Amino acid sequence: MRPLTAVALAAFPGQAAELPLAVQVVAIAAATLLSEDAACIGTGLLVAQGRIDFAAGAFACFAGIVAGDLLLFGAGRLVGSALLERPALHRWLGPHAVARASSWLECRGPAVVLLSRFTPGMRLPTYFAAGLLGVNARAFASWLVVAAALWAPAVVAVAVRAGTRSPGSRGGLFAAASAGLLVLVATRSLPFLLTHRGRRLAIGRWRRFRNWEFWPLPVFYAPIAAYVAWLALKHRSLTLPTAVNPAIPGGGFAGESKIDILRALSASREAALRATRVPAGPLAERVGAAERFLRREKLAYPVVVKPDLGERGLGVVFVRSAAELRAALAASDVDAIVQEMAPGHEFGIFYVRHPDDDRGRIFSITEKVLPSVRGDGRRTLEQLILDDERAVCMARCHLERFADRLDTVPAAGEDVRLVDVGTHSRGAIFRDAAWARTPALEAAVDAISRRWEGFHFGRYDVRVERVEDLVAGRGFKIVELNGLTAEATHIYHPGTALRAAYRVLFEQWRIAFEIGRANRDRGFAPASLPELARLVRRARRARRSAEA
Repeated sequence: MRPLTAVALAAFPGQAAELPLAVQVVAIAAATLLSEDAACIGTGLLVAQGRIDFAAGAFACFAGIVAGDLLLFGAGRLVGSALLERPALHRWLGPHAVARASSWLECRGPAVVLLSRFTPGMRLPTYFAAGLLGVNARAFASWLVVAAALWAPAVVAVAVRAGTRSPGSRGGLFAAASAGLLVLVATRSLPFLLTHRGRRLAIGRWRRFRNWEFWPLPVFYAPIAAYVAWLALKHRSLTLPTAVNPAIPGGGFAGESKIDILRALSASREAALRATRVPAGPLAERVGAAERFLRREKLAYPVVVKPDLGERGLGVVFVRSAAELRAALAASDVDAIVQEMAPGHEFGIFYVRHPDDDRGRIFSITEKVLPSVRGDGRRTLEQLILDDERAVCMARCHLERFADRLDTVPAAGEDVRLVDVGTHSRGAIFRDAAWARTPALEAAVDAISRRWEGFHFGRYDVRVERVEDLVAGRGFKIVELNGLTAEATHIYHPGTALRAAYRVLFEQWRIAFEIGRANRDRGFAPASLPELARLVRRARRARRSAEA
C-alpha cells in the first residue's frame, strides 16, 4: 500500500466507492504505517467528496496510528540496543535523539508522549526510547491512545474543510494535491510554532536562509564550480591546479593524509604539534598504540582524536581520560590520529607562494571564535541556546551535541562552550583577522613553508596561547595543514557581502591555476583524472565513516 493511497483515491472519482467499507478502513490504517500525514489528509479528502463516512475514516486513521506507535514501542523494547548500533539508522534514529527522548520521558512521562505527537521529528525517537527504557507497556499504550485520539480526527477534519473548497470531479488530482499540501503544512507547522522552541528554530532556519554563510555547500559553490570550469577551459586542463602542491597527493584536493603532512612539517619542530597515526584494526592494538605514544611523548590528557582523512571537523573528539580515548577509537573504523592538544586561540592562515617568487605571502588570516552561552540560573541550556542570537542559527547542531544536558540549568555566570572544534560547519564563528598580518608573522609562516619542498598553497590551522605572540610570529602551533581545496575562511566574517566572498574565492582559484601551471612547466605533472577519482572515493569513504 503506497502512503498516498488515500489521496489517490480522493483524486479519482469512483474508485473509492467501489471498495467495501471494511477494505477502505484497512487500506487507510495500513497507509498510516507508511505516512500518517498523507493517510489522514487523504482520508479527509475522501470524506469531503462523500466516499467515506467521517467516523469510519477518522477511526481508521486512529487505529493505524496507534498500531504504528505500538510497533515503535515494541521495537525499542525487543531490539532497541541492536538497532542503535546500525549506522544506516542514525539519520532517523540517532543516539542523541534517543538520549534526549529518554531524558524527557524520565522527567515528564505522559506529557512527552502528547507533545511528541505534535512535534515533527520526535515521535519515532520518543516512542522507541520508551520501549528501550522499559516504560510500563499498559500505561504507555493508554498515553498513545489519548494522543492519537486528539491528533487523527483533528487532521482529518482540517482536510475535510480544505477538500470541500476544491472541485470534486474535475481536476481532482490537482485539487487533492493542493488541498493535501496546505493541510500538511498547517498540521506540521502550526503546532510547532505554538512553542517557544518551535518559534526559535523557525527563526534560526530563516536566518540561515537569508545569510549565505549558512547555505548548503552545493548552492554556495555553484558559481565557484562554474568559474573553475572556465579556468580549466582557459588553461586547457581540468586537473591543472592539482600540481599546486607537488608534495601532496592531488595537491590536497581530497583524500590526503593529515599525519603525512604533519610529519613533513616536523622539520619545524617548534611549530608542529606532536601526533601519531593509529591504524585501523583490533581495538586493543589501537588503544595500545595510542597509549604508547602518549607515554613516549610524555603527553597528558586532554588530547585530540580525529580521522586521518577527516574534513570540516568530522569525527574530531577531545578526549580527557583513558576511558574516553578507548571510546573514541572504538567509534572509528578508519586510520585515526592521536594529537597533542594546544590551548589558546585558533587561527586559520592561508599561505601562497609562486614558484618563481623568493618569498610567499599570507593571502588570508581568520580568527576562529568558539561560541558559548552564559547561564543565568533560571533558563535551561536548551533555552540559552535557542535565545542566543547567533547560536540559534546552528541550533540543530548544538541541541544534538548537548542532547543529554538540555534540561540542566547552568548557574548564573557559568559559561558553557558550545563548540570545541574551530570549524564553521559545527558552529565556530570566523572573523577576519587581517589586523594580525604582520611582516614578522608572514616571515615566520614563509620560513616554515619553504622548509617543505613542494608546498606552495594552503591553509594552516594554528593555535597560540597569546595573540601578541602570533602577531610577533612566534609561539604558534600547527594543528593541521589543508591544501588545494582549503578556503580563505575570512570570507565567513559575519556581515561579509556575498559578492565580496566570491571575489576572494575566484582570486584564490585563479592563483591555484597559475601556480599549478608554473609547477607543470617545471616538470611536475598534475594528477590524472583516474588518480583524482581514486582520491575523491577515498575521502568519501572516510567521510561516511566519520558521519556514521
